[in-house]
Amino acid sequence: MSEALSTDGGQRIRFESWALSDRGRRRELNEDRFFVDVEIGVWAVADGMGGHDAGDLASGAIVDHFRSMSPPASAPELRALIEDRVARANADIQAISRAKGGATVGSTLAALITFGRQYACLWAGDSRVYLIRGGLLSQVSKDHTELQDLLDRGLIRPEEAAAYPRKNVITNAIGVAEEVMLDLVQGSVESGDIFIVCSDGLTAHVEDAEMAGLVAGLAPKTACEELIRITLERGAVDNVTVIVVECRTDAQ
Repeated sequence: MSEALSTDGGQRIRFESWALSDRGRRRELNEDRFFVDVEIGVWAVADGMGGHDAGDLASGAIVDHFRSMSPPASAPELRALIEDRVARANADIQAISRAKGGATVGSTLAALITFGRQYACLWAGDSRVYLIRGGLLSQVSKDHTELQDLLDRGLIRPEEAAAYPRKNVITNAIGVAEEVMLDLVQGSVESGDIFIVCSDGLTAHVEDAEMAGLVAGLAPKTACEELIRITLERGAVDNVTVIVVECRTDAQ
């Protein structure tokens, strides 16, 4: 647990978090990586792609560059730090691809960043950020997938999504292009907020409708353990990584 002072009215914000990762039931290698630094205010999940000899290098490149960050002086500085480190990782991943004869190598990224009472979620790919507020869960990020694009364009109905054969085809990731494309959502932290940052190994087995109930009343460590346990019970066809962040505010 860590505490940070906000800049808008003297409230103190406490963040308690935990992270867990598992290779799942069918994969030999875990290509997921996570990064947690409560002092800086960063929680991130990266899901590598590109085969056993490259996917873990891609996700690892992102996390390695995040480790070089120092605590920022402002929210804009924190966002700039994240974008800079992602750009550096993007260049590293492209170099890996070139060394492998142009093979497709990349990684998704879902990141929650906080400064005082402000938060932002940045992402590329289909790793997700959820927010539970007042017991209600909402998906903050929006998948960069072929399926999501079809849904947005009204070319497929929501009830058809589960059976769509290319639902896991990603349309954006770190390392697959010269220029990084990150989506961003910003907001303000409220007391009792719970964020879940995860790879698609979780969402392949745990429905949004049940997620809030599964973590309700649980400490972040126990919540992560429960989500991983259920995913493994249901087959865990992919690597699975989960970060749970609980936010509490009180007057000084």
